[in-house]
Amino acid sequence: MTLIQLKYAVCAAGENSFNDAAKKLYISQPSLSGAIAALEKEVEIQIFNKSKTGISLTTEGEEFIGYARQVLEQYELLDAKYISKRESKKKFSVSMQHYTFAVQAFIETIKQYGMNDYEFEIYEETTYTVIENVRNCKSELGILYLNDFNRQVLEKIFAEYRLQFHPIFDCGLYVYMAKTHPLAGKEQIALEELMDFPCLSFSQGTHNSFYFAEEVLSTVPYKKLIKASDRATLLNLMIGINGYTICSGIICEELNGAEYVAVRLDSDEKMTIGYLTRRDMHLSKIGMDYLEVLGTFKAKDF
Repeated sequence: MTLIQLKYAVCAAGENSFNDAAKKLYISQPSLSGAIAALEKEVEIQIFNKSKTGISLTTEGEEFIGYARQVLEQYELLDAKYISKRESKKKFSVSMQHYTFAVQAFIETIKQYGMNDYEFEIYEETTYTVIENVRNCKSELGILYLNDFNRQVLEKIFAEYRLQFHPIFDCGLYVYMAKTHPLAGKEQIALEELMDFPCLSFSQGTHNSFYFAEEVLSTVPYKKLIKASDRATLLNLMIGINGYTICSGIICEELNGAEYVAVRLDSDEKMTIGYLTRRDMHLSKIGMDYLEVLGTFKAKDF
């Protein structure tokens, strides 16, 4: 197994076909296919599924590519420092459910470190994609929540993918809505009071299971339910149609503005915000500093 083979495999994993990957690598398609076949024979696993529509990673292939990315990134750092003597930027990447406070912590980390020595990547994704990004080393950290409902299912996936969930803080449930909402002035809201208003939820794409929902109480039979794929759309719906969503109660006016409010939901349910890592990876210094900033955000009632 060579670094060239790993480079070829990682490049192919990001393309739809060996032909597209070969063009990107400036080699012939037969040369790439031969290198991948030799690599698969040596490691004794099938890395890619091949079909008429293109290529895709197998389950074993996804794990292999995750390790391959780590090796190539470390080699690039070694080469930059000791061989080519060039300056190379370190990378820091975080994937998260749609949490404004996690974005704010990311911004503060960028300000702390600056952008001269680091390349930063941030992804607001579906729950499953957050897990996949950490598993495949696309992101060093994944920010999501667990509660009594989803814990058993998600922890089983974490164990299978060799991931570890680390709690940061616990919080109760809040109703997040525009300040113009008819219920916005209340100190506490019962779930029954919300039923005549549209509940807003983040779409989970093809993994649209209750266990992957970003909102607690996802199994409640809401009379009106609207799914959206991004946070800006949800905020617009809150203002436009008096929509609401269930959240942690942590508001970042610096990013979302002052037009919204979080009101305590009359519920004993709790959620644990935490971060996901690979079990075989040590956190970087910048990763630890990001988590320290993230830990300064606390829900109102904790």
